Amino acid sequence: MRIAFFSPLNPKPSGISDYSESLLPHLAARVERLDVFIEDYELSNNSIPENVRIRHWREFEPDYRTSCYDIVLYQIGNNPFHVYIYDLAVRIPGVLVLHEFNLHYLLAEATIVRQDWEGYFREVEYNAGVGALKRARRVRAGLQEPDYHGIAMNRRLIENNQGVIVHSDYMVDLLREGGFALPVRKIPHGVELPNVDGFLARRQVAELAQMPLGESTAVFGVFGFLKPYKRIEEALRAFARLHREHPNTRLILVGEEQPYYPLRPLIAKLGLQEAARLLGYVPLDTFITCMRACDVCLNLRRPTVGETSGTLLRALALGKPTMVSEIGAFRELPEDAAIKIPVDDREVDWLYEYMKVLLGEPELRRAIGEKAREYAAQECSWPLVADQYAGFLRQRIGLEIPRSSEEHSATSSAASAAESSSPSRPLEELEEYVIGFSHASPLVEDYALVHRKRLVHTLRIIPPGGPEDRVLELGCYLQLTPALRKYLGYGEVRGAYYGRSGQTHMPSATSITDEAFSCPVDLFDAERDRFPYPDAHFRTVLCCEVLEHLSTDPMHMMAEINRVLAPDGCLVLSTPNITGLRSVHAVLHGYHPGIFHSYIKPGEDGRVDPRHSREYAPREIAMLMEAAGFIVELLETGDYGRPESYFTWVQDMLQKIQCSLELRGEIIYCRARKTGPVRERWPKELYYPPES
Repeated sequence: MRIAFFSPLNPKPSGISDYSESLLPHLAARVERLDVFIEDYELSNNSIPENVRIRHWREFEPDYRTSCYDIVLYQIGNNPFHVYIYDLAVRIPGVLVLHEFNLHYLLAEATIVRQDWEGYFREVEYNAGVGALKRARRVRAGLQEPDYHGIAMNRRLIENNQGVIVHSDYMVDLLREGGFALPVRKIPHGVELPNVDGFLARRQVAELAQMPLGESTAVFGVFGFLKPYKRIEEALRAFARLHREHPNTRLILVGEEQPYYPLRPLIAKLGLQEAARLLGYVPLDTFITCMRACDVCLNLRRPTVGETSGTLLRALALGKPTMVSEIGAFRELPEDAAIKIPVDDREVDWLYEYMKVLLGEPELRRAIGEKAREYAAQECSWPLVADQYAGFLRQRIGLEIPRSSEEHSATSSAASAAESSSPSRPLEELEEYVIGFSHASPLVEDYALVHRKRLVHTLRIIPPGGPEDRVLELGCYLQLTPALRKYLGYGEVRGAYYGRSGQTHMPSATSITDEAFSCPVDLFDAERDRFPYPDAHFRTVLCCEVLEHLSTDPMHMMAEINRVLAPDGCLVLSTPNITGLRSVHAVLHGYHPGIFHSYIKPGEDGRVDPRHSREYAPREIAMLMEAAGFIVELLETGDYGRPESYFTWVQDMLQKIQCSLELRGEIIYCRARKTGPVRERWPKELYYPPES
């Protein structure tokens, strides 16, 4: 795999510079080629591996046009060091690493700072609608600040890319709530476990801070950019109360002070000139030394824009008891690995009380620190992070069939044991195998021929199983079903079809090579009946070309799928895409946009098969999964056969009106993992009237 990697590096004073420099050696060891594209400056880190090429970003596009790279990886932060990355990422699709959700400051740098006000207005309207333009125009007139916290300004960037990597479930939820339907992968923020001598660190920091730090002195520390949302004033006020009662306490603030937020006057006002020190920006090794010298660290946020703090992880890796705000991604930390401060009007009181408790109970500090370091070692090691990066990127370019072990940490042992069962066979072999079981009648064979590309692609996104794993196919025609056993290794294969509840058939099929297959097929109504299976019975459920036939209550089916799936079980779904290029073309020419919108004639027995009742947009599928208690691991689209000649015309038209080209195929494919119970029984996007 050949990766074009975009990120600032040191000496650019960004946490993402440190992040990327830590990731690069591990990622480079897992790929064929890794080129890092930066702006025009000399690196301050001489330890970048030799197999990582550092290049000027202007050299990228000629190589990209000649297919030198399999995928582009963009590290996206909310500061000026990422403007050149943003400019490319909105034009050339790749995978985004979103270190925070709100990118308004980045957009302001890319537009307002360049005096491109029309570009800023265009992005405000695209992200927040015409109503937000009034305030934006007042910003230009100098009458108001941009709505930095109200408008995330990320829509065009996200919609124009192929996938997103984030560091928390909180960020996954923000993306789904924003209606973004592209594949999202949560990968932990990595961290090294440094080994720094505490005694030497104390001595070095005492010299740097120009104040004595004896063994009995309790040192509190605040680290990173010293901005208001880091709750610096609240931390200082709480520490001032503590220091009045316990004079042998000290506070160091390590990070860049902001010109618009001077802290020295506040330190003087609180009488902390001798007890608190502003050490400013320091190199990373000094930064870690300062952290090692502390007894307690503070890493607070309010508001949050979805970020995961690399500074916090360094504190945890050093075994430091750390106080964090109970907000956003910080709420996901284990309860015993950090001290979570409620986000309310009593914040200073909470900080003071917890400082006092930690000061008086060294054994509690030690216990929390041990759990913090254990969490960092087990969940956030760079080799683990790099493995997950490589796996997700390979999936995005089709070099690797997704496996359960790559998609999430908790898997069945059979999934990894059955790796050899994964259908990594040539497409022609899989296609012939599926078609070979579809010759029972001309109608069945014609259907399989039309859908063969879909059927084979579906096989390639289903996670493999093992002898003890069960798989259920809803809407079973015995086309995919034989391959679930032969190629994917499932021990028990079962089907289901529409019919009177309580009946089970045992259909069989014989391939053109005389291979026989049979499995039980249970009859029931998927949107009305309780599925005839125990809770947590299946490892995987397939729901392919079924959803569009449901006329009254799709969430009933989704809730039942959730119930019968094991924890961390997988749902694979396909359904026609009402927003595909074919549908857009149909609407523009005055035709119905549906893939199949015909009524069904009754059969000889008078029975009428369910027609397509509703076709879906990709973002609706993502929303449906989230409501049903799943997290989306893969969301993509494809076509039934060769793209139609008019697709190019439709794509050109969409580009001209600045609409996304992502997820415009005829079929939606989605793979999602069960994370818990149903979250929302009647999602307002699908049901009326909305619940009060």
